[in-house]
Amino acid sequence: MPLVEVKNLTVRFGGLVAVRNLDFAVEQGQILSIIGPNGAGKTTAFNAVTGVYQPTEGRILFAGRELARALTWHVRLGCILIGLLSGTVVMALSVDANLLWRATIKRYMLVPPAQADRRAEAALVSWSHVGDYLLSYLRGELAVEPGRRRWVVISPHLNRELGQAASPQEAAALKDLLAQAVRGETELATVAGDPRWRVNVDDSRLRDLRFARRYVRVAVFVGFGAGFVLGVAGAYAIWHRSRRTPEVVARGGLARTFQNIRLFRELTLLENVLIGLDGAHVSGRASGRLKRRVRGGRASAGHHDAHDLLRFVGLETMSGRLAGSLAYGDQRRLEIARALATKPQVLLLDEPAAGMNATETRRLTELVRQIRDRGVTVLLIEHHMNVVMAISDRVVVLDYGSKIAEGTPAEVKRNPAVIEAYLGKQE
Repeated sequence: MPLVEVKNLTVRFGGLVAVRNLDFAVEQGQILSIIGPNGAGKTTAFNAVTGVYQPTEGRILFAGRELARALTWHVRLGCILIGLLSGTVVMALSVDANLLWRATIKRYMLVPPAQADRRAEAALVSWSHVGDYLLSYLRGELAVEPGRRRWVVISPHLNRELGQAASPQEAAALKDLLAQAVRGETELATVAGDPRWRVNVDDSRLRDLRFARRYVRVAVFVGFGAGFVLGVAGAYAIWHRSRRTPEVVARGGLARTFQNIRLFRELTLLENVLIGLDGAHVSGRASGRLKRRVRGGRASAGHHDAHDLLRFVGLETMSGRLAGSLAYGDQRRLEIARALATKPQVLLLDEPAAGMNATETRRLTELVRQIRDRGVTVLLIEHHMNVVMAISDRVVVLDYGSKIAEGTPAEVKRNPAVIEAYLGKQE
């Protein structure tokens, strides 16, 4: 099984296709170089492999699996909770706030004048009835509230007065009879003929009440369902876009350097490498009680590993210097040491010999061989053909985002399509 396998990789930026249907595989312990003219899509392919860009199409496999965050039960639970929250918000928007006020707060604020001293207490008690009102709202029930002189029965959905009675008991009885008429269990004429109250409902308004009862149920539950689906889908979409990030790829075993050197210039060489080592450590909750001891042990081991890496790239004697004070070639080697500090299985080098003189280039070539001898597979982008031909096991050639050739350095060097891409076509 290849260690790194790229299948049908395509990266688009709007209408521009930077990489098109790219396929290649890297075996364990191999040095594979990607070459091509400027603008061929080499760095874009690197960025897609390392998680900087999200591929438009295709798959990138590492040891037969994708380097991405798993869809754990924590993620599923978070999406469901966000869906419930958004569904509740949308459902609440379908409830008329003015009607909620009439059926709860106002009902208890408009107490008879003889009990005016209890209005403040009634206002506080009324909040406990909000949940009851919401349930009655969903069931399409009627409500009773005090009027100026008489008690009235209202429809919370239509906000209309349906009848009047002289006492709260009679108003409650009228409300029950009108609710039966809405459900078709009794005749409206029988209710309206009772002399204890006055009814303001006709057959057309009765039909409106029946429709409003069904409509509110449908609107509320459809609103909750739509909000739940949108919340879950939105949360999942956001998680899916962040499931394959450079951090996840680096922790999975792929490290890289950049075409433009990216060092912490105000930190020392040792501190730059220690930052890379910190990324290789994953601490669990169980180590919280032993935090000081663990940190102390890691600091000691980390300094030892950092010095070993600086010695490996030939920079140990300058470990206390600032990274910004190094020569260009030394900065390149420091960046490689920092990438190796993450303990990768695959190292991606983006034009490491760019800007180097002949001596620095020879030293870099030897360093890449030593990295491969340490068991690290190397994926290389390079314009320096002497470096490519000297150290590569296989070479992939890109032109305008598409692969035009793949093979050993000798095979690629003789390929007519490669010669044409670099030198042009002979007339």
